[in-house]
Amino acid sequence: MSAPIKLVAVSGSTSQPSRSAALLDALTAGLAAGQATEITQVSLAELAPLLPGVVSAKDAPPALAQAIAAIERADVLVVAAPVYRGSYPGLFKHLFDLIHHESLFNVPVLLAASGGSDRHALVIEHQLRPLFAFFQTLTLPLGVYATDADFADYRISSPALAERIELAVSRARPWLRARG
Repeated sequence: MSAPIKLVAVSGSTSQPSRSAALLDALTAGLAAGQATEITQVSLAELAPLLPGVVSAKDAPPALAQAIAAIERADVLVVAAPVYRGSYPGLFKHLFDLIHHESLFNVPVLLAASGGSDRHALVIEHQLRPLFAFFQTLTLPLGVYATDADFADYRISSPALAERIELAVSRARPWLRARG
């Protein structure tokens, strides 16, 4: 029997609850269904107070160091971030600034984002994908973008979004099996 896949889910929102976290939870649940998966949740909302002043991973307090280590050891990453002024939040970038630049080589990454309107739908292509290209990850071809209208009380309410999540999960599963 093979070891479970280490799936790390990174929520890039500094708020709780958040639409990005709800999107992340749906993607993670879909990917984990039916296979041995060890899921680690990394929440920027919980880590945000620890990030200011940390300029190196070696200086990180224990909770932040654990999150960094989990990201660096991931077999698969699922990342969801809110759109903030046309990009991902600065603290989200700061967290990934602490990740060793060679630790994510060839790691499959499923990208997702949420924003107030369709105007920000290209954030996955123009902001998130280049960030993870720096780490030489395998960003999966299909990301998921959601707008505020896709949610009710921080829960997915749009059938169209549910279909996009299902499609992204089905296309990502072969990458998980390849890592297992």
